[in-house]
Amino acid sequence: MTQSILLISGTSSGIGLTSAVAAARAGFTVVATMRDLGRSGALRAAASTAGVTLDLQPLDVTDPASIAACVSYVESTYGRLDALLNNAGAGHLGTIELESVEAVRAVMEVNFFGVVALTKAFLPLLRASSGRVVSVSSVGGVVGQPFNEAYCAAKFAVEGFMESLTPVAATVGVRVSVIEPGAVTTEFVANVGGQRSVDGTPYEGALNAYLERTAAAFDPANAQTPEGVADVIVGVLTSENPPARVQTSEAARRFAGVKLSDLDGAHVQHVTAHWVTGAA
Repeated sequence: MTQSILLISGTSSGIGLTSAVAAARAGFTVVATMRDLGRSGALRAAASTAGVTLDLQPLDVTDPASIAACVSYVESTYGRLDALLNNAGAGHLGTIELESVEAVRAVMEVNFFGVVALTKAFLPLLRASSGRVVSVSSVGGVVGQPFNEAYCAAKFAVEGFMESLTPVAATVGVRVSVIEPGAVTTEFVANVGGQRSVDGTPYEGALNAYLERTAAAFDPANAQTPEGVADVIVGVLTSENPPARVQTSEAARRFAGVKLSDLDGAHVQHVTAHWVTGAA
């Protein structure tokens, strides 16, 4: 039987890297993409250690020409695509009074419009194979979080886009799933852009309280490993009837449940208010 072809965006580190290796070990032919192949060292080392082979290709999800070239490469090399894992994205800290609208637009471009553009580009191949689209969102795509206004807006948009696409794609044989991790022990937090300091502004105390809370949440003693997330993703990719929404840990399920059962929004506000006051 021909191996299933899987394309993953954003594989230079974190969830994308571990998912590429885990999927290859599960039997997928993995086209592992990233914006800068010069950053592929960690992925190459992980693949070598695992004894798997990956097809590394350049892809910038914000560049239409790069997306078109990637589609052309997959079509000419493999003649098919069975699954797309939208993983590329970037975190961002900020609150709107202190940052530009342009900065918010940039966050939306990589985290939301990149997902839209890549999904659109590969849907013809996925229709032909009765394949699937899996998109890595976040519990931040369900619950809005302090100082993550732009990032959560982008992930909310991904969730709305995919939830709306799911029944439409199903009519042409394509299955759609959204993955919602919570805190994960990757380089994600270290690489977050935006405002890490708002000293001297009215928001100084709130941001300091938020950063203290976040450091504890992402401590290895509390956070999920990227390998754990990758195992969930591979499970979705190989499931005969994949769910439309999947949280990757019990902590993520509890947190998402706060919002999904909170019809008037009071519970969410009660929970997140403590993040910026330092109260227990």
